[in-house]
Amino acid sequence: MSSIQTYDLKKDRKDLYAPRPQTFSLVDVPDQSFLMVDGHGDPNTSPAYREGVEALYTFSYAVRAVAKNRLGRVHTVAPLEGLWSARDLEVFRTRDKGAWDWTMMIAQPDWITAELVDEGRAVALKKRLPALGLVRLERYSEGPSAQILHVGSYDDEGPTLKRLHDEFLPAHGLVPSGRHHEVYLSDPRKTDAARLKTILRQPVAPAP
Repeated sequence: MSSIQTYDLKKDRKDLYAPRPQTFSLVDVPDQSFLMVDGHGDPNTSPAYREGVEALYTFSYAVRAVAKNRLGRVHTVAPLEGLWSARDLEVFRTRDKGAWDWTMMIAQPDWITAELVDEGRAVALKKRLPALGLVRLERYSEGPSAQILHVGSYDDEGPTLKRLHDEFLPAHGLVPSGRHHEVYLSDPRKTDAARLKTILRQPVAPAP
């Protein structure tokens, strides 16, 4: 009897989920499917953020179970990711987190359909979590992007982002073209802040 092989997005797309630390690289990010939830405010203190992330993981594991039962296909639940924006981008350097808008999301394999998500929703709703009804399935297209692996506290990202926007992008004739994107490879509940691994990604376009 053959065992079911587990699909792991991080291993399948190392170009997207295993960049080198300290060095910026350019990558073409394909159209991907995500479970998403939107919110606003400081992720450290906002109940909406905590509830949204809890709902995303609950939903993702429910969809994983449905896919295994229906299709016989098993996948590792992908890392948490976040799209961040604000009216004034300076708030990211000053860490004025109360002014941040966010979309938290977890990537889904291409075989996860809207029908499977609907079945997963029915399973997840049994948990009675307040944000489950806000989670949606959506395709997200990013395209050409600059990225780097940041090792350390989230609050220490400022210098790296400054180097990205003030040095790397101008040197390559590029400008930002979309929301700041982060991929959280470490569990902050179990990892010391100095050892957290976070991919910092910025969609780009040729400078006019």
